[in-house]
Amino acid sequence: METKTKNFVIVGVLIAILIAIAAPFLASSNPDGLESAAEKILNPGVSDEAVMESPMPDYIVPSLGESGISGSIAIVIGVLIVFALAYLIGVGLKRKA
Repeated sequence: METKTKNFVIVGVLIAILIAIAAPFLASSNPDGLESAAEKILNPGVSDEAVMESPMPDYIVPSLGESGISGSIAIVIGVLIVFALAYLIGVGLKRKA
């Protein structure tokens, strides 16, 4: 990877991490549109239990409780996982070409 491209990627990841750290402190505590609509139209007889439990439900790390710091850590972990997956897919596609 060229130095210019590598620097661009590093700066992009750092900006994403900074946004991830700030997001829980700036986000509204009101439910979003999709969640609000689901609460209004969900039939009482329909189960709303998940098939599988999320490792970080509601963007928090369960062992750290429901705080802004817990949310920041959860989102940073998500950003790093998505970046790693995108990088691995890119490397795999580059090898095929």
